[in-house]
Amino acid sequence: MPAESETAPEIRIPGPNSNSAEPKPKRSISPTHKILFFVTGWLIVLMPFLFWWNTWFGRHLSDQQLTEYLHDNKKPRHIQHALVQLGDRMTHNDPTAKQWYPDLVRLAANPVEEVRNTDAWVMGQDTSGTGFHEALLKMLQDSSPMVRGNAALSLVRFGDATGRPQIIALLQPSQISAPAAGKILDADRPGTAIHQGGLIAKLAPAGSSQPIDVRSPIPGRIRSVPEPGATVAAGSELAVVDPATQQVWEALRALYLIGQPDDLAAVRPWERDLPEISNDVRRQAAETEKAIESRAAAK
Repeated sequence: MPAESETAPEIRIPGPNSNSAEPKPKRSISPTHKILFFVTGWLIVLMPFLFWWNTWFGRHLSDQQLTEYLHDNKKPRHIQHALVQLGDRMTHNDPTAKQWYPDLVRLAANPVEEVRNTDAWVMGQDTSGTGFHEALLKMLQDSSPMVRGNAALSLVRFGDATGRPQIIALLQPSQISAPAAGKILDADRPGTAIHQGGLIAKLAPAGSSQPIDVRSPIPGRIRSVPEPGATVAAGSELAVVDPATQQVWEALRALYLIGQPDDLAAVRPWERDLPEISNDVRRQAAETEKAIESRAAAK
């Protein structure tokens, strides 16, 4: 006989009066929370924009703002912003720029290095500016190598080669000495790109609990620096920074015009086919060497 079929289990469907728990309705976000979320998201987007807008030197300044910024000694970046805007007007031969020329001469003695550095570059945009030539010659003795270099580059526009030694220095690496004897607490890696004033290492001086920040006087790339834990003597070489590509290129362009045979020893290393030397720099170095040799042959 065939086996009897098993009885299928009974499936009960809960009815309207069933005691089974019903699904809870989803809680909606209150209007207040929606507004808070919207404001928070808006601020996340707005704050970086406002920071960029207030620090971007390309933002146009009115004549009144330019005057105010040039005299805002509490905010050096405002002065730099105004200088960059003024330099742009000068390169476009805007006659209105001349009213601020006395400010350019005044700012050559500003206590902030970045202001003097930008000012030296701007004064090179118009060789007819009263007092510019004299101010730039004084800036060749500035305590900052970057200010000295920019002043020398601007003087070339005046047909003045007085700053040639400072231009040669722009092609050289910066050797940074230890300000005191002590131990390296932390240091950046060799090969790291660094801006002017960037932190290279932290030094713990012997007999002091206050660390010293060692910063780069030039923009460029770190060639060498001791590893954390190393000890250094006061005055010994702590780091070497190779100059930035733009700095080298500008110096080579200037030497194309005023370079002498004695300068070739500083020019030729930049013709080498190395990864850290750009094609533009190599080409400019080769053209500069040819120009120097051509002038020497003509004499």
